[in-house]
Amino acid sequence: MTTPTVIATRESRLALWQAEHVRDLLQSRFGLAVELLGMTTKGDQILDRALSKVGGKGLFVKELETALEEGRAHLAVHSLKDVPMDLPDGFVLAAVLEREDPRDAFVSNHHASLEALPEGACVGTSSLRRVVQLLARRPDLRIEPLRGNLDTRLRKLDEGGYDAIVLAAAGLKRLGLGSRIRAVFDPEAMIPAAGQGALGIEVREDATALRATLARTIDAPTWLATHAERAVSRALGGSCSMPLAAHATWSDGTLTLVAALGDGEQPARPLLRTQASGQPVDEASARALGEQAAAALRAAGAAGYLHAS
Repeated sequence: MTTPTVIATRESRLALWQAEHVRDLLQSRFGLAVELLGMTTKGDQILDRALSKVGGKGLFVKELETALEEGRAHLAVHSLKDVPMDLPDGFVLAAVLEREDPRDAFVSNHHASLEALPEGACVGTSSLRRVVQLLARRPDLRIEPLRGNLDTRLRKLDEGGYDAIVLAAAGLKRLGLGSRIRAVFDPEAMIPAAGQGALGIEVREDATALRATLARTIDAPTWLATHAERAVSRALGGSCSMPLAAHATWSDGTLTLVAALGDGEQPARPLLRTQASGQPVDEASARALGEQAAAALRAAGAAGYLHAS
């Protein structure tokens, strides 16, 4: 009897959709028998404090990595934007799949867009990246924390706790909730997070046969773009307490990376912005593009913004 390949996943509806998507891909393309191992992480349990105050986005992946380490699972599926820039020793990012819509979505029951919000309106998000970019556009807004899975955040909006909330468009679309999106932000105006909209597959470094199989699922344009994005954050000492945005797009063989850095302690400070372009052909050249953008941010004064990291 064939030993099944086990996917470790969080148990939120979105996380399960993502794991099931990878399961179906592995079954249809490679004929693998695949099972899911649902888990609850500390990131799912701690909802009363900002991630930046309790350990960062790595709280969403630690328990899954433990399952890999102990052999209870063979791979873990993550929203790539939740994956720390540096994985623990013994783990690797084996694949990144084709990206869904990477943009941020404006969700409101009464207002059509950010511009349509009345002065002093309450907007929910716990992303420092979103906070600094929202205040750059609408300094009059009142930004309040919003934690929980996607359904929880929508419920809090529907209960009247916020005039609007900002979510990743990809998650809403994957769960068939695209109708909740009132507007999407232009990526130039609200730069997405590194890896936003992409799924990453993590495995043990010594799982050579599985890594070879998963390498065949890599979407090369997304792989290179997200490596460039993540390199910006890594070069700046990226953490959940750093309001950094980084997003790369392809056009005629050229990858253009835009990045912005805010101040987590003084979110109303002007954003530092930069742009870099190149034609990366492998991980190393993609990372070099990200490091170039990070160097430009440092030259623009990033050191004075990184005290909260």
